[in-house]
Amino acid sequence: MKTILVIGAGRSSSFLISYLLDQSKECDWKIRVGDVDEKNSLARVNKHENGFAFRFDITDKKQCELEISNSELVVSMLPAFMHDSVAKDCVRLGKHLVTCSYVSDGMRALDAEAKSKNIILLNECGLDPGIDHMSAMQVIDRVKAQGGKMTAFYSYCGGLVAPESNDNPWGYKFSWNPRNVILAGQGTAQFIENGENKFLSPSQVFAQAKSISVEGLGNFDAYANRDSLSYRSIYGIDTIPTMLRGTLRMTGFCKAWNVFVQLGLTDDSWKIHHVNKLSYSQLIDSFLPVGNGTIKDRTTQFLGEETNSEVIQKLEWTGIFSDEKINLIEASPAQILQELLERKWLLKAGDKDMIVMQHQFEYELRGKKQRIISSLVVKGDDEINTAMAKTVGLPAAIAIKKILSGEINRSGVCIPVTIDIYDPVLKELEEFGIRFEENQFEL
Repeated sequence: MKTILVIGAGRSSSFLISYLLDQSKECDWKIRVGDVDEKNSLARVNKHENGFAFRFDITDKKQCELEISNSELVVSMLPAFMHDSVAKDCVRLGKHLVTCSYVSDGMRALDAEAKSKNIILLNECGLDPGIDHMSAMQVIDRVKAQGGKMTAFYSYCGGLVAPESNDNPWGYKFSWNPRNVILAGQGTAQFIENGENKFLSPSQVFAQAKSISVEGLGNFDAYANRDSLSYRSIYGIDTIPTMLRGTLRMTGFCKAWNVFVQLGLTDDSWKIHHVNKLSYSQLIDSFLPVGNGTIKDRTTQFLGEETNSEVIQKLEWTGIFSDEKINLIEASPAQILQELLERKWLLKAGDKDMIVMQHQFEYELRGKKQRIISSLVVKGDDEINTAMAKTVGLPAAIAIKKILSGEINRSGVCIPVTIDIYDPVLKELEEFGIRFEENQFEL
């Protein structure tokens, strides 16, 4: 019996763990699920005969050594910054590792040693990154095989709320790590358009959002992700003159979110002391120029908005103009905003989230210009069994099965951009209703 160690049993792990448990009898697996909060582990394992739930502390080196030593493969569903520590132990002990996070410099440095021990460190095998890579490469490789030359590639993905559960003016609720959503407001972006490199500062990322249309759902805001340039070489399209990877939000989100960026409320680099003595309106007051009138009025004037514009309505709905006291003692502006929005953007009982992904490919083939639009829409079942958990967890879980069966036979630090990985994973994802719809046009 092979042992799979899953570290982290948070909101994105439910489908991954369920899949592994469902496959455990046929594949002769034992699934050990550890989380710093044992309640999470117990809920995910749910007394399955081949599962074992326990409290796991990543800072306990003896426990890490013991658990990893007794496993054939480790799945890290921890926050991304913790993966490197797990990866070092896996390489030292000769164990496979799968994560859904971007490859870090520390992870990349382990490539040669992992290859020498014939183990795979598979990263970026979730949704975005993950399904985006696999589905994009499937089309890019197909176009290349036909003799086509890629001229433009746009890729967008958003974790959103389903229309039937959309009951707030932002059209958004948290279905994954809230901190990452907040900190998107302090990142830069770089991409290439018509052969020219483009760079956006944090103050411009949301200000330069564009609108894209998804068939059956309408228009969405789309803003550029942090680094699109590096994926040209990863995707084997080094000379492509246009490439942009971006994130989707409901129409109007980006303009309103940019207010938080401009005010400094997405900044995580410094702390406010004794912030519990302030109300939200007093906090906003401290970021505004000195003036007269209510906080709402002064914010409206500062932004150059109309009193009841959609932007002001969105801001007012969050409660930042209220006299409610802040429920933190010492925190960065980003932490204060996160604490507030986690209460406002909560998936309630019965709520459904929604994943929307769209790729736009343009290429030349036999003297003709072609476009392919490939779209994916997945809705969650409820607030626990979310589309986010499904699309993050299932690709990793399927890849785990293929690694342990020998169908995926690679070593070193990898991401799923090669046909031996993406083809079997995408085929099985279709059995779970995760499939892309393609439309092709001649330009």
